[in-house]
Amino acid sequence: MNSKSKILNFRDTIFKGIFAIATTASILAVITICWFIFSNAIPAINEIGLKEFITGRNWKPTAATPEFGIYPMIIGSIYVTLGAVLLGVPIGILAAIFMSFYCPKKIYNGLQAGINLLAGIPSVVYGLWALYVIVPGIRDNFGGYGTSMLAVIILLAIMILPTVISLSMAALQAVLEEYYHGAVALGASHERAVFTVVLPAANSGVLSAGIMGIGRAIGETMAVKMVAGNQPLLPESLTSGVRTLTTNIIMEMNYAEGLHEMSLIATGAVLFVFILILNTIFNILKSRSEVR
Repeated sequence: MNSKSKILNFRDTIFKGIFAIATTASILAVITICWFIFSNAIPAINEIGLKEFITGRNWKPTAATPEFGIYPMIIGSIYVTLGAVLLGVPIGILAAIFMSFYCPKKIYNGLQAGINLLAGIPSVVYGLWALYVIVPGIRDNFGGYGTSMLAVIILLAIMILPTVISLSMAALQAVLEEYYHGAVALGASHERAVFTVVLPAANSGVLSAGIMGIGRAIGETMAVKMVAGNQPLLPESLTSGVRTLTTNIIMEMNYAEGLHEMSLIATGAVLFVFILILNTIFNILKSRSEVR
């Protein structure tokens, strides 16, 4: 073996070691997070009771008779996430189709820059904008205080757009051009080729975009806190205030202690389980789509 081969083998060994260290660090980080969350959550849930914690409708961390029921926050998180996804994901996918197949070249770069800018805006800026634009609009047109579930849905729908658009565009543009040209050659119109051939071929990536949008919506905290109203009650309508799992944690963690603090960590554990369930569902749907 000559010196050049020895040098190349040495470099390969070094980079393999670096990659192994990086992978191990990532795995250890996940294990550490899981250990911290569940080691604090399980004792709290055991003391409160799993059924009482999940299905309880009263969140009153008082010293005398504390009640730690997170059912209103679970329902609130589901409602606002579902509403944001139903509103934002179709718009994001249609925007990605426009950018990929219909957008004139003269404005493509400008629109792409705008999408990238949306992704880079801090959450608190979105929250400020919603507080002074969306909230007064809801208050003037639909009644109530304005800080409501509807405000959160509109805000989150806008916030997930750059994620959904970017990932959907990547999926659509990764489809082989032969799919489109073959459909057109068989007599399909441009629209028919895009929506019945290219879009189904990219369904795995588009599904990934939707799942990432759900994760972005369910995990958002600061912006939601500013416009949600944050009452720990079941929302009665779109104009009612709502408190999500994430805002429940951030609002009370600074002064919580004892069982109250552990119950907030347990709330994070419930949110963590939600994300695991979503990822599991996504992997199942993705594997089925790939088999087809």
